Amino acid sequence: MQKGTFFCVDAHTCGNPVRLVTSGHPHLNGNTMSEKRQHFLKEYDWVRQALMFEPRGHDMMSGAFLYPPCTDNADASILFIETSGCLPMCGHGTIGTVTAAIESGLLVAKTPGQLILDVPAGQIRIEYQQTAEKVDWVKIYNVAAYLAHQDQILDIPGLGPLKVDVSYGGNYYVIVDPQANFPGLRHWNAGDILKWSPIVRAIAQEQLSCIHPDDPTVSGISHVLWTGDTISDGSDGANAVFYGDKAIDRSPCGTGTSARLAQLYCKGLLNVGDEYTHESIIGSQFVGRIESATQVGNYKAIMPSIKGWARITGQNAITVDDNDPYAFGFQVV
Repeated sequence: MQKGTFFCVDAHTCGNPVRLVTSGHPHLNGNTMSEKRQHFLKEYDWVRQALMFEPRGHDMMSGAFLYPPCTDNADASILFIETSGCLPMCGHGTIGTVTAAIESGLLVAKTPGQLILDVPAGQIRIEYQQTAEKVDWVKIYNVAAYLAHQDQILDIPGLGPLKVDVSYGGNYYVIVDPQANFPGLRHWNAGDILKWSPIVRAIAQEQLSCIHPDDPTVSGISHVLWTGDTISDGSDGANAVFYGDKAIDRSPCGTGTSARLAQLYCKGLLNVGDEYTHESIIGSQFVGRIESATQVGNYKAIMPSIKGWARITGQNAITVDDNDPYAFGFQVV
C-alpha cells in the first residue's frame, strides 16, 4: 500500500509557499539530480501529487526534498516538487528550503554562510546571512540563463497577436511585455492572467521549440511571465508568473527573475554587474544581478544571482493512506 506519514516544515518565500518535506524520502537511482528527478517522476510522482494538490495542498503549493550531495564539493541536493511538476530549478523554493533547513538544524553548512547545492538543472552556489537562529536572507548564484527566442509573434484567439520572448533561467518562460493587446500587469487582474496564460503557453509550446543544449530532459515552456508597472519603492520592474494549471507566483520568482535578466541583457538593456530589483504581483521583491557573461550552447548567456528572504510558518505531519479516495490529491479547475 502507498501509505505513510510525511513530516514537513512549511514556509513562504516573499509570499509564495514552500513545503520542505523532512521524512519519507524515496530512494532515487542516478548519479545526478537530473537522473534522480527522472526516476522520481517515473516511480514516485504520487508523493508529489499527494503533498502538493488538494486536500493537503493547493494550486500554489511548492515543496522540496533535501537529499545527500551528488558531487564531492556539494553540501546537499534538492529535489523540487510542486503542482506543475518536478522542476529542474526553483528559486523561491531554494530560498525557502535553505531558510527552513538551516533554522531547523536539518542542514549544516561546511562553511558557515555558504552552501553548494546539486539541483536537477545543475549546481548552484548559495550565500546566506544568519542572525542568531534566523536566516535574514539567501542569495542564489543560479545556473546559466539565456534568451532562447526573441520577438516572436503569437496569434492568440480572442486577444490578438502578442510579441513575446522565451527565456531560460532554470525553467523556460514566455515573457510578455506591455503592448497593444496587453496593456501591462497593473491593468489586468488575476483573473485575466489566469484566463490568458494557459492559452499563451500552449500556443508558444506548439510553435517554439525549447530544449536545453546541455540536458535534453530540460525542455518545454512551463511558465508565462507578464510584466508591467511597479508598486513598491525601489523596484526596477514588476512581474506576475503563471505556472501549473491556475497558479500565480506570489514571490517575484527566482528562475523567472533569472530569465528576465537574460532577456534584458541580450536585448542590450542590462549589462554585466547591473542589479535589477524585481517585484511580484503582491509587491514583494528579489534583487537580481548579472554576475558575468557566458555561453549556453550557441546562445549568449549570463550567470545570474537572486537574493530574497523566507519565513517558517509551521510544522506539520501529513498522512497519505490509499484507503482515502483522495489520497493522491485532486484539482478543481
